[in-house]
Amino acid sequence: MSNETLTSSPLPEQYYAAVDLGSNSFHLVIVRVTHGCVHIVGKVKQKVRLAAGLDQDLRLDELSMERGWKCLETFAERLQDIPPANIRIVATATLRLARNASTFLAKAEGILGHAIDVISGEEEARQIYLGVAYTSANQGNSLVIDIGGASTEVIVGKDFSPLKLASLDMGCVTFMERYFKQGKLSRQNFDTAIAAARAQVKQIVADYKTFRWRQCLGASGTPQAVTEIMVAQGINDNIRLSYLQDLMQQCVEHGSLDELNIEGLTEARRSVFPSGLAILLVLFEELGIEQMQISGGALREGLIYGMLENIHHHDIRLQTLESLILRFHIEEEQAHRVAETALALYRQLPQSELFCQMDAEGILLAAAKLHEIGLHIDYKLSHRHGSYILSHVTMPGYNKLQRDSVRDLILSHRQDIDLQPFSLYQEEVASVLKMLCRLLRIAYVLSIRRKNNLLPAIELEMDGDGITLRFPDGWLKSHPLLDAELANERWLQHRVGWALEIK
Repeated sequence: MSNETLTSSPLPEQYYAAVDLGSNSFHLVIVRVTHGCVHIVGKVKQKVRLAAGLDQDLRLDELSMERGWKCLETFAERLQDIPPANIRIVATATLRLARNASTFLAKAEGILGHAIDVISGEEEARQIYLGVAYTSANQGNSLVIDIGGASTEVIVGKDFSPLKLASLDMGCVTFMERYFKQGKLSRQNFDTAIAAARAQVKQIVADYKTFRWRQCLGASGTPQAVTEIMVAQGINDNIRLSYLQDLMQQCVEHGSLDELNIEGLTEARRSVFPSGLAILLVLFEELGIEQMQISGGALREGLIYGMLENIHHHDIRLQTLESLILRFHIEEEQAHRVAETALALYRQLPQSELFCQMDAEGILLAAAKLHEIGLHIDYKLSHRHGSYILSHVTMPGYNKLQRDSVRDLILSHRQDIDLQPFSLYQEEVASVLKMLCRLLRIAYVLSIRRKNNLLPAIELEMDGDGITLRFPDGWLKSHPLLDAELANERWLQHRVGWALEIK
């Protein structure tokens, strides 16, 4: 390889940028596109709270506009090195509403050196859905919710096509200004905010309930803040109505924003968390949402992928796995062997609705494909290294629960079995993950010779929670290495109460 190849810089055409002038925050994201994969190389987020500057006549005050312009000065420098054709800048609810928006936009466009597109609520919802679809697991119809500073977008879509779009006139900044004045957090204030949100949501309930969605995804903002709180408090679960009700009670008990101190709630999100929580709670109640997962993207990602028409959107998960295999020098043939073996065993299990809802097969496939990712660091503790790596890389196409599941399966795929990571999940989810762990460990053992066409047809039978593996007569006796390794695996599973019989 020549020195020129080693030191040459990426072509500037490989970089793209999206800017979102939101009602609460301004966002900038910069990505680099290589081999059909999108890698985020820069993100900037500043709390501008533009919506807080709207007066009763829907005019922005000078102070809020100054905050926005100051933020855009920093964005402008980052955008100088991006080809103009690869930049998309949009403004949302507050600049749709503000009667003097033209004053702000004229100076803003001068600062950035680029045109700003004030998009409609419907277009905002469409772009949000596109960002979610490209970066999260899509399983049939999906309900997507994004609570912004001045508007809330609710979308039902399938794959990469939105089926129903709505943009509601309520947001965490505007509701904080209207219903939680002076930062007072009382039950009465929550009831007033909830009533206002309910009036908005009731307008769309009938239309949305005609769609049968398989999953609900929350895009950034309040859902992300709730998830961060749950993680900080050791709760590894999807967002549920009971959690939201408990958080509202905690807010009321603190009494004011100044006193609000919930473990896991960041300072940046604190000022608009109660109002966003009230809106989210109403959406759960009125739309009958049982649980919500966090999406991997939202408006900014939608803008980026909208510029990348050459990216094949139906292969997002495949691209993620291929990118990680390449990036961490995973032996692809061995990954394929383990994946094939694990899936062959999985498909003999009695299938349940929960397996389908979680996409257990997709989680097992990803864990099998990536199980050797930790070898990039060292062999001895490769399972721990792999878990660490997957705690710090993005996995477009997989939601948070699925990413966490893949991480914990890889942590547990070899050596002694530690059940502690599974205790952080909801009981039903944990039971599925433990079963996937058992299958992945067996597939790993059966593939240790790293040789194709070695294994015979293996029958798997279930008796309660016990697994029996049946091999052809005499096969194990003629393969003493695998016989011994399976016997050791049987013992390791027995130590944690998992029954495994080898016949």
